[in-house]
Amino acid sequence: MIFGIDITVALFYLFATLMIAAALAVISTRNPVYSALFLVLTFFTAAALWILMQVEFLGIVLVVVYVGAVMVLFLFVIMMLDMNLAPLKAGFIRYLPIGIGVALVMAGELLLVLWARGRFGAEQFPIPADRAADYSNTEAVGEWMYTQFLLPFEVAGIILLVAIVAAIALTQRRRTDALKQSPARQVRVKRDERVRLVKMKSEAPAQGDRT
Repeated sequence: MIFGIDITVALFYLFATLMIAAALAVISTRNPVYSALFLVLTFFTAAALWILMQVEFLGIVLVVVYVGAVMVLFLFVIMMLDMNLAPLKAGFIRYLPIGIGVALVMAGELLLVLWARGRFGAEQFPIPADRAADYSNTEAVGEWMYTQFLLPFEVAGIILLVAIVAAIALTQRRRTDALKQSPARQVRVKRDERVRLVKMKSEAPAQGDRT
């Protein structure tokens, strides 16, 4: 207890406040490198919240996968691209009313969900009891994921695959110097179009070239 407050509750509010502040910094910072770093901080605080809720496996996976791999890749790509921020700043004012409208709609939806009575009370989501020392959080997550939530898990995988393919297609769409393949032309190719025989007269080597 610290000043009459449970240490777990105090840590929850601390990490939650840091996560909200870091998330706001991600969308408000104009420098993409700073936005990526604030996103790393957001993932760290979210992992801390998972650990406080006794879901250690998800917290560790969030740090290892997202912070250790995905965000490092993001930073590498951002620094390698050397993006020009002038066009992004120029269109900020033009799309600002649309962004504010979308933000107000999303905020209204969140407030309606939070203010709905009887949805997030202790009766619907009671505090889970303490697990035994030999309880495996990884086994429990895997059992739930591949039994009760198998269909959403597969759908999420398909959506991510489509997003990856779409991102690659959009990136290569406007590049004129990119090498592209046409499977249809490769199938229709003939030998005469690939191989060309050139006849040349045989020449005797010069006297000085003989060894």
